Amino acid sequence: MKTLKSIYFILISSLIIFSCQSVKTALFDQYSYQQTTAIKVEASNVMDKATTPFSNNKEAVEKLLLDVDKLVEYEKNKPNNEITFAMWKILSDKEKNLLAGFFKRWEEKGSFSPVFLQEAKKQVTDALDLLIQYEVKKDKQSKDNLVDLINLNK
Repeated sequence: MKTLKSIYFILISSLIIFSCQSVKTALFDQYSYQQTTAIKVEASNVMDKATTPFSNNKEAVEKLLLDVDKLVEYEKNKPNNEITFAMWKILSDKEKNLLAGFFKRWEEKGSFSPVFLQEAKKQVTDALDLLIQYEVKKDKQSKDNLVDLINLNK
């Protein structure tokens, strides 16, 4: 009987340990939170200028994209951080329709209409808000919202 209890205990313990491994999420990271909020504010400010020629704002765009690249690299190396890293890769991808893609198209087109700018800016700031909420809460709802957005942008 003792052997049966021991086997049962080991089995249950193993199941608990392995099930926890599959749902690991990086803990709250103050640096990630601060950098994401700073990038959101800066992105919003730079995007507001997209009704003017890109050439007048190239330096600000390059600085912002460098900050994004730095955060992507930071997020890449955090353990249990696949979701946040995936979102940052999308935001930094010039072939996608979020942050870096917006700047690429701005450079190609020269400037945007206020109507287009308003919609594009909303998409980018909403994506950054989802990242911020996920970093702060690390709950199922914020995770699901972020994963949905990632899946829409694959």
